[in-house]
Amino acid sequence: MNTLGIAVIGTGKMGADHVRRIGDTVGGARVVAVADAVADPDGDRAKAVAAGVEGAAAFTDPAAATAAPGVDAVLIASPGPAHEEAILHALERELPVLCEKPLTPDPEGALRVLEAERRVGRRLVQVGFMRRFDAEYERLKELLDAGGIGRPLFLHCRHRNASSPSFFTSDMLISDSVVHEVDAARWLLGQEVTAVTVLSPRPSSAAPEGLSDPRLVLLETSGGAIVDVEIFVNCGFGYQVRCEAVGESGSARIGDGHAMVVESAGRWGGEIAQDFTTRFADAYDRQVRRWVAAAARGRVDGPDAWDGYAAAAVSEAGLAAGRSGVRTEVRLVERPELYR
Repeated sequence: MNTLGIAVIGTGKMGADHVRRIGDTVGGARVVAVADAVADPDGDRAKAVAAGVEGAAAFTDPAAATAAPGVDAVLIASPGPAHEEAILHALERELPVLCEKPLTPDPEGALRVLEAERRVGRRLVQVGFMRRFDAEYERLKELLDAGGIGRPLFLHCRHRNASSPSFFTSDMLISDSVVHEVDAARWLLGQEVTAVTVLSPRPSSAAPEGLSDPRLVLLETSGGAIVDVEIFVNCGFGYQVRCEAVGESGSARIGDGHAMVVESAGRWGGEIAQDFTTRFADAYDRQVRRWVAAAARGRVDGPDAWDGYAAAAVSEAGLAAGRSGVRTEVRLVERPELYR
């Protein structure tokens, strides 16, 4: 297989980490172009990220990076509002895409991506819901698919961060954080989310002023299951993602993080990851590795543009529910034939 040339759009934490990942841990690929998607007229950020990659060119324009010689696929790790334009540029050239979540910030933008992909005539876009590639999530999925605990009744999810960035808003708890549970629930259960309710207790004293943190998000599904998500982005002690599935004949829990327990000096305990790049490092590696292998064959091997659209539609309902305090139904268009 020829080496896959990749353009990386976005030079923040995730973009830089993916550039490192492609160079260090993913075989069959190399970064040939890097561009920032935010205002960077001199290209300094792109130059800094590209500097450590032999043969990688830095661009100030994502479209130019996508069209650069040697680009066979595009990895998008820019802020959400910049995703749609970058995806459409890639689809115009019929290039495979791995786009970090969200696919787009709203379902209308996601529908435009679906239409662009329909015109191409094949699926080229994969969305970066990396939990589908996590070993624990994969084992839980296998158990549920095999009927190991009977028909699923509940998913109890916990999503906690040590602290939130200064720019984080109450809406982002839903659109940037809970969206992971939305996709995980759809995938684990094989069901669509049909309604969302958001409950907000008195904010934690650790939450910045104006941030409604924590929140409890209730998701109803097309198969009659209930998913509850505790989202708490200023818990103070670390990063935790847990999920317990409760079925008619048993339950299964992942995310306890007890890879190693130390007993010493009359105490026992272990370490708690401090951010998602540590907790899901292996999942990110596996995701990109499988995307590269699939992209080289012109295929998608993971959550596709329909999954990105569905997550955006659920997020939109969640935002409405969070503002109104009222249960809000999710509205999905009919699933196109391309994604069945």
